[in-house]
Amino acid sequence: MKAGVRVPDVTFKTRVRDESVGGPNPYRWQDMTTADYFAGKRVVLFSLPGAFTPTCSTYQLPGYEKNHARFKELGIDEIYCMSVNDSFVMNAWARDQKLENVKVIPDGSGTFTRLMGMLVAKDNLGFGYRSWRYAAIVNDGVIEAWFEEPGREDNHGEDPYGESSPENVLKYLESVSVETAS
Repeated sequence: MKAGVRVPDVTFKTRVRDESVGGPNPYRWQDMTTADYFAGKRVVLFSLPGAFTPTCSTYQLPGYEKNHARFKELGIDEIYCMSVNDSFVMNAWARDQKLENVKVIPDGSGTFTRLMGMLVAKDNLGFGYRSWRYAAIVNDGVIEAWFEEPGREDNHGEDPYGESSPENVLKYLESVSVETAS
């Protein structure tokens, strides 16, 4: 659906650990751009409704973290998890999940998600606007492959999960790897 489309040019407001700040919360603000994350790299980006939510915390994020080495073998430089959550929440979730390989991207205002056409209302859950669940392989800022959960709509009664799973994205990468080797 979105293959061949360049990802939107956005500046993300992030908090990064910086020991020179001192104190019990040694973080500083750092703007990161789409180019910082995507330029010159082949990455997996997956986006989900919210940090600390059940499917995201039990299956999707841990699955990408666990399969990091396999993604690297298949030519992926980085794996990014994005959510319409602020940097404080995303950093806390990364610590809670004990992430070592997957990097989190806070889309606190939902700007990137909106420009991707994936912002949906989740008022039925008390969430406000969030991302519809999807994954993409992005090569130097251009979408190579797209994996979107079916039924995208505001206030969807379910939270479909399968298309954007690490297993499904790995299956695609393995098939491309076999084609390239032939």
